[in-house]
Amino acid sequence: MEEDLERTEVPGTGRPAGPRWRRALLRVIAGLVAAFAVLSGTGWTYETLSRRDDGRQHPAPGRLVDVGGHRLHLNCTGVAGDAPTVVFEAGLGESSTTWATVQGRLADTAGVRACSYDRAGYAWSEPGPGRRDAGRLAEELHTLLDRAGERVPFILVGHSVGGFVVRLFADRWPAETAGMVLVDVTDERAVGALKASSPVIRTQMTAFRFAARIGVVRLFPGLAVPAAAPSPVREHAAVVYRSTSMAAAADEAEASVDSARMVASTVRPQAWRDWPVVVISAAGQPREVLERHARLAALSSAGQHVVAATEDHYVHYGQPELVVDVVRRTVEASGSNRPR
Repeated sequence: MEEDLERTEVPGTGRPAGPRWRRALLRVIAGLVAAFAVLSGTGWTYETLSRRDDGRQHPAPGRLVDVGGHRLHLNCTGVAGDAPTVVFEAGLGESSTTWATVQGRLADTAGVRACSYDRAGYAWSEPGPGRRDAGRLAEELHTLLDRAGERVPFILVGHSVGGFVVRLFADRWPAETAGMVLVDVTDERAVGALKASSPVIRTQMTAFRFAARIGVVRLFPGLAVPAAAPSPVREHAAVVYRSTSMAAAADEAEASVDSARMVASTVRPQAWRDWPVVVISAAGQPREVLERHARLAALSSAGQHVVAATEDHYVHYGQPELVVDVVRRTVEASGSNRPR
């Protein structure tokens, strides 16, 4: 038996692959594993100690509001006037900081109050209970705005899967909704694609979660932050993309099919009455995607479909002035939908 092993060659070398070679290989593998364990342990300790100073280095821009057992971070700017309050909803894996550029420019509009927030588990918000489907997220958003004392009605602005949340909010609380802006939102009918992508996204988020937990994101924020993101995203990357944020994103991805089905059940002719609704599509997408967005806008008799000049899915990064202009026009057009 040993003679046979000695005659086996290492591929590409012509050298025998005997027991000595195998023992050497095992030692190399064991060394690499040990080095990885040491580096991971060091990174975990570094991240743990660094988090103790996050309250000073990365203070929450807004305030924490109890929504029933956990607190959500709400960041509002501007003084409330007669206009509806604008509420921003981020996409999967993103926080309130994703809207920093748009919200900042909107602050120049007199009489408009705008609020962004972090869903449970993200950035400065505490993790929330239960299955993280869009129905629960909409309920928590409603509770947040109510307990924070924000004035109704609302112009709801949602990006990507954040569109699921604002659409369910509008369906459940139509009297508190004055209009919507949907930025390259996810198709609720694409259940097959969501089923296929959910395990992939969960795996990605698990990897990001590990990287964040051992300090990689804190040390190298560029690995997680898109190049065109607003500066607060990069400045606070250690909090924005912390391990709890990635865990929350994985939980939302796991519930994405249920979320899509909830939203699909709300689709009916004139579901959005005569609200001012604008659906923005990123450029360069297949015609069927643009047509779907146009049909979505048509759920309101006053709906509009706009195709951006940028191909960036994050239209508010690639063309923030368009999103700001659309939100302003939606606020101005919402007068007839305000409660009397």
